[in-house]
Amino acid sequence: MASSPTWRAKLRDSTCTNARPPLLVATLRTAARPVDRKTHAWFQMEMLRIACFLTLLLAATIYAMRKGGGPERAMAIILIAMLAADRLLHLTVPPRFEALDPGHLAIDIAAAAATLLLALAAHRFWPLIAAALQMLPLLAHVSRAVDVSVHPIAYLSMQVAASWLLPPLLVLGTWRHRKRLQFCGSDRSWRDLWQRSNPNMRGQ
Repeated sequence: MASSPTWRAKLRDSTCTNARPPLLVATLRTAARPVDRKTHAWFQMEMLRIACFLTLLLAATIYAMRKGGGPERAMAIILIAMLAADRLLHLTVPPRFEALDPGHLAIDIAAAAATLLLALAAHRFWPLIAAALQMLPLLAHVSRAVDVSVHPIAYLSMQVAASWLLPPLLVLGTWRHRKRLQFCGSDRSWRDLWQRSNPNMRGQ
């Protein structure tokens, strides 16, 4: 019976020897914390960015639909359609920026074509700026296709940078439309050629 404590002490010493040293455990925990914090911080910043953009886009489109003329309402519809297509794409296909993104390429081509058509038809100057901005994401896709070494973050930034400028541009165009209505009493929305081919657009 006297050897029992000695046997238990040896077993305890053997278990402690095979276990991880406390210093190693503390080091591993400390090394893991910054990664978790960085990931959490990045997620919070991304959610904040999306919330700010959606708020800006919602305010601009509501203002344009309520106070704008035909071109302003058309641009609001284009922006809403872009957002809806982007959300549907992300529900079916996860975003990927390591290679050429065909889903966003299709959305950007359709948006650029619609905005260019609006710029040609509208009796406004600002749709020309919007059409130029819509071309920037296409340049991002071309750059990605030509140079595969483009960093995914750079590819993503080139795609979304112009999107932040479109809602303020729409607000400015709608505000200018309201000012012209105040001073002139009317503000023609469409060019003559477009109005001749579309008589229903004359009063808009």
